[in-house]
Amino acid sequence: MKTTISEVHKFVGQEVTIGAWLANKRSSGKIAFLQLRDGSGFIQGVVVKSDVSEETFQKAKTISQESSLYITGTIQEDTRSPFGYELLVSNIEVIQEAVDYPITPKEHGTEFLMDHRHLWLRSRKQHAVMKIRNEVIRATYEFFNQNGFVKVDPPILTGSAPEGTTELFKTKYFDEDAFLSQSGQLYMEAAAMALGKVFSFGPTFRAEKSKTRRHLIEFWMIEPEMAFYEFEDSLKVQEEYVAYIVQSVLKNCPLELERLGRDKTKLETIRAPFPRITYDDAITFLHEKGFNDIKWGDDFGAPHETAIADHFDKPVFITHYPTIIKPFYMQPAPDRDDVVLCADMIAPEGYGEIIGGSERIHDFELMKQRIEEHQLPIEAYEWYLDLSRYGSVPHSGFGLGLERTVAWISGVEHVRETIPFPRLLNRLYP
Repeated sequence: MKTTISEVHKFVGQEVTIGAWLANKRSSGKIAFLQLRDGSGFIQGVVVKSDVSEETFQKAKTISQESSLYITGTIQEDTRSPFGYELLVSNIEVIQEAVDYPITPKEHGTEFLMDHRHLWLRSRKQHAVMKIRNEVIRATYEFFNQNGFVKVDPPILTGSAPEGTTELFKTKYFDEDAFLSQSGQLYMEAAAMALGKVFSFGPTFRAEKSKTRRHLIEFWMIEPEMAFYEFEDSLKVQEEYVAYIVQSVLKNCPLELERLGRDKTKLETIRAPFPRITYDDAITFLHEKGFNDIKWGDDFGAPHETAIADHFDKPVFITHYPTIIKPFYMQPAPDRDDVVLCADMIAPEGYGEIIGGSERIHDFELMKQRIEEHQLPIEAYEWYLDLSRYGSVPHSGFGLGLERTVAWISGVEHVRETIPFPRLLNRLYP
C-alpha cells in the first residue's frame, strides 16, 4: 500500500510504502534512525539490523542526506514523537543518491541560505512556515466564501497608481507606459459596485528601496471591498477575519507551530473585538513614552508602531490618520476635514502593520478635487471617477499583507522566510 506521511495514521499495524527523501540520519550499532520527509510531513524510520537484510541495513547506514527513496515498513504508534507515529522499516529502494548536498545540519549564514533557497525550503522550519502560509490562504478563502464575498482578479499590469506614489515598477506596454500593480484596490472598488462584496488575492509590487525585516519587493495581498459598508462595518470584518485565520492555524497547524517554537498562548487570545486608538491619542501616548521625535502629521515608523502594539495583547487599530499623509481616495471624517476614516491594524510582538484600510470617498466632486490636489493625471482616472458618477454608495475596503501576517502568526523574524522565493532589494536569485 503506497501512502504519504500525513496519512500514516490510517495504517497503524500495516505495511506501507512511502516515497520520501532522507532529511537526516543517525545510527547506534545495530539500529539506524532515518529522518524521512515527503512534503506532507516528517516521520522517523527505524531500521533494526536483525529484522532486515544485510543489504538494506547497509543502505540505511550509508545513504546520503536528501537522497530519494521508496521506503517500505510497518506503521506503529510512537508516543515519544510529536507526530505520534514511526515506520519500522523492512526495505529501502534508492531512487537517486544525492551527493554533497550543500545544506548540512550545521549552521549556515543567511546569504548562503538565500542563495540556496530552492533547497532551504526542504528544511523542517521552512516546511512549517510554508504549511502555515498555506493554512492562512485556505482559511482566507473559507472566511470570505462563508461571508458572501465573490473572488475577483484585478489586473497586474496597470496604467495608473492607486497609492499615487513613485515607488512603481515601470514597463513598456507596446507603445505606452504601464506599471506592475502595487494594489488591486481601485479595480476591486469597481467590482464591488457590480457584485456587492468582493475580495482579491494576488501579487503586488513596490519599488521601495527598503532592507527592513518587514519589507519585500514582491508580496501577496488579500484585498476585500464592500459596497454599503461604512468605516465601522469594515473594522468589524477586519478583526473577525484576522481572528478567524489565527484560530484556523492554531487548530490545523499545531505541529508546525510547535516545530517553530511558537508561544501558542499569545495566539489563543486573538479573538474579536480588537482595541483601538486614534492617531491623535497615539501621538500623545508616544510622547509620554519618550518618543519626542514624532509630531502630528508624521507617519509612524517601526519603533513607534511597536511601542503602541506592546501596550496591547491583541492587534490594535490606529484610526483617523491625518489627511495629508494618506492616499487621495479616503473619506474625510464627518466632524473634521484634517483626518480621514482609515485604520491601520498593527500586529503584536513587533511585526508592524498587517492591514491598511479605509472608507472610500463616494462623492464625485470631492473625489475629483482630491485627484487634482494630488496632481494625478485626471485622464488616467476617468474610469475610476465613473464609479462616483453613476450610482455611487458608501463603501469600504482594506488590504492585508500575507507575508507579514504569516511572519507574525508563525513567529519568524523576517518576512523573507514567509514566501517561497523572496524578492528583496539586490536579490532576484534564485
